[in-house]
Amino acid sequence: MSSVIQLRGIQKNYYMAGQAIPVLKGIDLDINRNEYVALMGPSGSGKSTLMNILGCLDSPTGGTYTLNGHDVSTMTDDELAGIRNIEIGFVFQQFNLLPRLSAAENVALPLVYAGVSKKDRIDRAMVALEKVGLAERSHHKSNELSGGQIQRVAIARALVNNPSILLADEPTGNLDSKTSVEVMELFGKIQSAGNTVVLVTHEEDIAQYAHRVVRLRDGLIETDTLNKTHR
Repeated sequence: MSSVIQLRGIQKNYYMAGQAIPVLKGIDLDINRNEYVALMGPSGSGKSTLMNILGCLDSPTGGTYTLNGHDVSTMTDDELAGIRNIEIGFVFQQFNLLPRLSAAENVALPLVYAGVSKKDRIDRAMVALEKVGLAERSHHKSNELSGGQIQRVAIARALVNNPSILLADEPTGNLDSKTSVEVMELFGKIQSAGNTVVLVTHEEDIAQYAHRVVRLRDGLIETDTLNKTHR
């Protein structure tokens, strides 16, 4: 299988009063195309820092990160922004939708930055909304949608660029348990359709939807196991 993510010796230090504080201490990780992986770990384990590096929101202090054939570990901020636009779809706990825009306009936003024509933007937004079962709500604004529907719009927005990888950071953190199940089942369908999904969560029951669970502790990978009982 071809790996979409390859990390070798990834280190990340933060500096306080001139002192280096190591947060990631040498992470080796391969994630293959079409895998469904959960990243877990207690607060302070380094999982949020690792998520930021995977999402090209931050650069490592040491080591190499190859994303879909691109060495992104030494890229400038502008180059990272370009790669993010093409290769990564983000789903956040906070949804981050713009309230004045319709569902379709919110989904089309990444395509504005990519310079896609208006007609193509709306066509592709409708395809993405279809994938999450919300095509009929495309004209609704976020205040006319339920929490679960808003998160589905956010997922459609993450899919609209056909990214190499879908990164979901605590995607059910603001949802009730019934809606959480619906959203997690949707991620399963997205992965079954060929997408690579990486999920960051601190909830064991949410991690059980993934096919592989990587646990961090103190800036290192503690365990990396296949989840034979995934839902």
